[in-house]
Amino acid sequence: AVVPEDEEIRRLLPALRAITSRVNLPVSVDTRKAAVARAVLDEGASIVNDISGLGYDAELGAVVARAGAGLVLMHMRGTPADMYRDAVYADLAAEVVCELEEALQRALAAGVAREAIVLDPGIGFAKRAEHSYEALARLPDLAALDRPLLVGTSRKSFLQAALGECPPASRDWGTAASVAAAILGGAHIVRVHAVGEMVQVARVADEIRRKARFS
Repeated sequence: AVVPEDEEIRRLLPALRAITSRVNLPVSVDTRKAAVARAVLDEGASIVNDISGLGYDAELGAVVARAGAGLVLMHMRGTPADMYRDAVYADLAAEVVCELEEALQRALAAGVAREAIVLDPGIGFAKRAEHSYEALARLPDLAALDRPLLVGTSRKSFLQAALGECPPASRDWGTAASVAAAILGGAHIVRVHAVGEMVQVARVADEIRRKARFS
């Protein structure tokens, strides 16, 4: 069910205030709704992560632009309730690139600065397991969009296609492999649960990528 925007704000603000009072770091908040974005940006959030790629609320881009905030645009089709209905691709990488380009143009038209935009291929969103693996393998194709890439694979259900059925907390080794693959494929930002462990993965993958770049 869709959470009403006033309830979303009520849940988010105490957590946001607690975080911003303790750390001096940029804080990102996930929302598709302009009113929620306005509320969290007023309370100190620096980045809005919109899983709909500005496809849900046309006003969200303008809210982010006025605040001078960062914006993450994720690839998804449909809504979380029906997204797998649209998980049909003739050429996954080409279609993801095309649809992210459309989201990018919506953001630019709303006044969001290009340098404030990060793109996310939406692993697990409107993508079945085989699509998620293909999206990871084809990450270099997204370089054509010339924006930093954020990739979130941590503990997601698609990992079970390779690991077998297991609870989310038991998927960290599989997550480690996917994080390394994402970084080697060009990801600039990764979203993870087991931060300490994945820092090691990210540092080693980064070093390999640097060597590959200059070889």
